[in-house]
Amino acid sequence: MVLNTYYSSPTLGLDRFLSETLWNHNDKYPHHNIVKVDDVNYHVELALAGFDKQDLSVELKDGKLTIEGKKENKESKDYLHQGISTRKFLKTFRLVDTLEIKDASFTNGILTVHLHNNLPEERKPKKIEIKG
Repeated sequence: MVLNTYYSSPTLGLDRFLSETLWNHNDKYPHHNIVKVDDVNYHVELALAGFDKQDLSVELKDGKLTIEGKKENKESKDYLHQGISTRKFLKTFRLVDTLEIKDASFTNGILTVHLHNNLPEERKPKKIEIKG
């Protein structure tokens, strides 16, 4: 597997990506976590305070997970200080071909995309017996 190290989308799906992938340092907004739940399940979490569920879209196309946020500024508040950013964003992650999106949830300002690695038996690690 070739890891994407300098482009806009890291590759997800194998345990080693957690330590080997260098995240694109220009792509810090919104902040995100990648969580290994167990050997086959992962979560991608995005911190999205100030957004509502209807401001967000999650799409899988051609092996790319794309998460987009657009906040319609319908409120006309007179902010003295606005430290919570709700600017639009587009965040992409390249997924390995065995990784599927189970679902997505949005709770307490955190968007969580639930991923499952559906690795076929022939691609699972095997212990090789040493003879001699």
